[in-house]
Amino acid sequence: MNSDKLLTQQGRNFSAVQTGPAHELSRFSFNHPRLPRPAKGKVFLKDLLGLTGMEVSLNRLPAGKGMPFLHVHRQSEELYIFTGGRGQFQVDGEIIPIEPGTVIRVSPDGERAWKNDSTEDLYFVCTQARVGSMGGSTIEDGLPIAKPFTWPD
Repeated sequence: MNSDKLLTQQGRNFSAVQTGPAHELSRFSFNHPRLPRPAKGKVFLKDLLGLTGMEVSLNRLPAGKGMPFLHVHRQSEELYIFTGGRGQFQVDGEIIPIEPGTVIRVSPDGERAWKNDSTEDLYFVCTQARVGSMGGSTIEDGLPIAKPFTWPD
């Protein structure tokens, strides 16, 4: 699916996109030069949302499939948040079992790959950000606003 046809909403201080239910991620595909054909089930959000400090992708990996190669990054650490399915994640030769609720951070030099060794689809969110770019904690960055608000009925 062409991601520029997604329903998006933008305001002065936000952008939003509706990608649909996770089980329909296979309608998106990603072309990578090391893959023989497009990988179905991956949508990048950076351009869709106008992100300026990170890349985020939503991912679906079918049962029995896996990354066909190890990879590293030049500058970005990655955070993987697994939301459904089961599998294995490999970093520098160490195997980490994957299940819903597993969260894995990998530094740029970590040699990584993953596979779905179950009979159900594997779902995860991957966030990439430049290593060392976080200047402080997000709790200290947030500021309360003394302004009343209501939720619509």
